[in-house]
Amino acid sequence: MSGKGVGRNGNAPPAEHRFGKGQSGNRNGRPRSKPADEAPPAFDVLINRTLTVTQDGKKREVTVEEALQHKTYQDALAGDRTARTEVLKMIAKREEWLAARAPRTGVIERKKEGTDPRNADEAMLLLGIADHDPERTDRRYGPHLLLEPWAVQAALSRRGRKGFEARDVADIERCTRDPESLDWPGGVEE
Repeated sequence: MSGKGVGRNGNAPPAEHRFGKGQSGNRNGRPRSKPADEAPPAFDVLINRTLTVTQDGKKREVTVEEALQHKTYQDALAGDRTARTEVLKMIAKREEWLAARAPRTGVIERKKEGTDPRNADEAMLLLGIADHDPERTDRRYGPHLLLEPWAVQAALSRRGRKGFEARDVADIERCTRDPESLDWPGGVEE
């Protein structure tokens, strides 16, 4: 005779010696299954490797991740829009990281940014949105900037098919490095 709770002699143990509900005869419980040692993903193996690069005639070791970031930065400076977006994301991520680790003093300090337009000029130069105008310089603010055609074209495309007045077209052309290359959406209103 076999069945649950039946001893070797075919009889059930007395009630006081039976296991209660939710209890087991194995005091240590069921052994947990051990996860198989999984190999790390191939990308993790690749990204942690080091490369030997030569910069300014000197060899140094860098991780693949550092090399990829440097290449992305170079591509951004060369005008690659996707690379620019990635560099801006890297900058934002770094700023978040620094802000999270900044010492908390309990004192809130307010800073007022100046109205110096050269602050924005430096960012536009770095991102390749604008370049110096060799023909115009202001004694107070330095060289004027001309917007790159790709940046102006992106702005024109966002506006939709709405027409422009002649004075708007003149202003845009005056501030663009190569205005003849622009593709104007809609018509120009007189």
